[in-house]
Parts: sequence; structure tokens; C-alpha cells
Amino acid sequence: MRIDPSRVLKEFSALVSIDSPSFGEKQMGDYLKKELASLGLSVRQDRAGDRIHGNCGNIHAFLEGTAEGEPLLFCAHMDTVEPSRGKRAVVSEDGTVTSDGKTVLGADDCAGLAAILEALRTLREKKLPHRPVEVLFTVAEEPYCRGAEQFDFSTLRSREAYVLDLAGPVGGAAYGAPTILSFTAEVLGKTAHAGFAPQDGIHAIAAAAAAVNQLRMGRVDPDTTLNVGTISGGTATNIVPDRCIAAGEIRSYSHKKALEQAELVKKAFEDCARKIGASVKFESLCGCEAYETPTGHPVVLRFRQACARLGLPVSLEKTFGGSDNNHLAKHGIAGIVIATAMNRCHSCDEYTTAQELGRAAELTLCLMTE
Repeated sequence: MRIDPSRVLKEFSALVSIDSPSFGEKQMGDYLKKELASLGLSVRQDRAGDRIHGNCGNIHAFLEGTAEGEPLLFCAHMDTVEPSRGKRAVVSEDGTVTSDGKTVLGADDCAGLAAILEALRTLREKKLPHRPVEVLFTVAEEPYCRGAEQFDFSTLRSREAYVLDLAGPVGGAAYGAPTILSFTAEVLGKTAHAGFAPQDGIHAIAAAAAAVNQLRMGRVDPDTTLNVGTISGGTATNIVPDRCIAAGEIRSYSHKKALEQAELVKKAFEDCARKIGASVKFESLCGCEAYETPTGHPVVLRFRQACARLGLPVSLEKTFGGSDNNHLAKHGIAGIVIATAMNRCHSCDEYTTAQELGRAAELTLCLMTE
């Protein structure tokens, strides 16, 4: 290996120890800006935090190349899901790395951050010839990529990207991901005493329940899923509820299908509300749009070549999770999401291994120098 495995693990542990919840990434951002600058990159921070009510913006950095080649972008996100306060990395004798069980580990996405930093350090220390390298560290990725949504993509020089944010063994990569739409349906009825005059009320919860019952939950077709995840309403057991809010999400590999499904959901709530004299306020928000990078694209072929050079088995797949790569694709940047040794993400059972962290850094270095 050209990278230093023990240093990768040390860096990863340091990153994990920094509290960096979504919308609260300032401490992480300050650390990363200092590290990137010390490695010779030009660094800037945007104002995304101000626009999404966070305390840190996206960090964009650039390293001039010392060899021929177009710039390549390497992207990872700075935030972690909860519970995350007071994280610490616990390293077992066999190299397995976990949290203490009270928080997530934060390999999602500290593993990606650590791999990029180690690759850049190795470039500098060993004076390795490399193409121009661009780095984007985003905020608020976990809540539907809110940080990337605010980034000015016209400032990027790269037209190809590797997003280090996929679970599974190093050598895995996702070349496609879905549109993710979130929605809320607020049903408005009329209150009345449930015992003395129920006939005078308009039961908002009943209308919402009828709409949910009418919709097909789960896998709607091979490309599309629908879920109503929360429903709330009413104020007391003896009052006919005049308000009920149902919220959910739609995912589809087809952006068109996702939009069509949202219209079906809206119509179901409106029809069921109208039947009993209620009304509906329906809102939907597109967190990210579907994309599919052709498997014959240079960004994929380069990844295959790098894996072959390192003896890593390649696994290409489409994922049903969103990432910052959705926004890169939307702005004309071809990329894939590569696995960086994170497992059981979004749980307190999250883990990685020292060996896989080293492989992720080595693969990243290979992509920078290929």
C-alpha cells in the first residue's frame, strides 16, 4: 500500500470524535478546512448554512494537477444521523471499529472523509504525479441532500465525480439511484362534540385513513415505492378531529413515475376528503432526482481499472438510496457512488474495519493518480 493504514485509522477516529449532526457541522467544517489548506488545496466555504438554518456551509477545494488529465471531483458529506453526540471509535483486536453502542459510529460518512484526506496526504508526501483534484464536502446530506441542493455547481471544474458514500465492501459502486419525493397531506374537517353532536363534525382522521387505505403501500412497481410513514391528528377523545396530517415518501428510478405517483396520492386524499366535506392541503418536495450513469462511461471504466490494479472485486449496482451524486448528475456531472467500508449505517450497530478503511483510501489515491 502507498497509503499509511495506521494513519487512516487515526484520522478516522479523530473525525468520529467530532460532533457533526445535520445543520450543526461547524466544528467538522473548521477541522476539514484547516486540513485541506495544509495539504496545499485552495479552499472556500459557501453560504449554504445560512440558507438552510445551519451553522456551516459546503466546503469546496481544489488541488492543481502535476500530470495530464481532466479534473476529478471527490465528494463526501460532513453530517451524521442521530444519535451522534459524543461519538467515539472503539477498535477491537481484530480491527473491527464500532461506537460504544450509545451512538452511531459515523462511518457514514467519516470513512469517506478519511479516505480523501489520506489520499491527499500521500500525494503530497510522496510527490506522486496526479491529475487536478477537486473536493466537495457537503452539509446536511442526510435530510434529503439539503446542503448539495444549495451548492453553486457552476463553480466546479470537474465533469466527472466519485462520491464516497455507499455501504458495503470496498470495490462496490452504485451507478444509479432514485428520485425521492416527500409529501404531506393536511386534511381539514370540522370539530364537534363526539358524544352530543358527532353529526355536526367532519372527521379529518377518517378521511385521511380512507385515503391511506385506498393507496397501494410498499412496492408499487419494480421501479417505485410508496410509504405513508406518519399520521397525526385530533385533540381529545371526545372531539371530532378537524385536522389530520399524513406524511410519507415516494421513491422511483423513474422521475416521471415518482411525479405521477405523487399525483395519485394527492388525488386519493382529495377524493376521500371531498366525500365527507373536508378539504386538503397537499405539498410535495423533491429531495433528489433519479439518475443512471452508463456502465461504459469513463468514470465507471476508470473505477474498474483502479479496482483491478488493487485486486479488489468489483460490484456495480443501482441503489435505492439518494446521495449527493443525484445533485451532481442533475447538473451534468457524471459520477458513481463508491463503497467506503461502512456497514449497518443509521444504527448504533454501525461498524467498519481498519483494513477496509485502508483499502478505501488506497482506492481513492489510485483514482487520483490513474
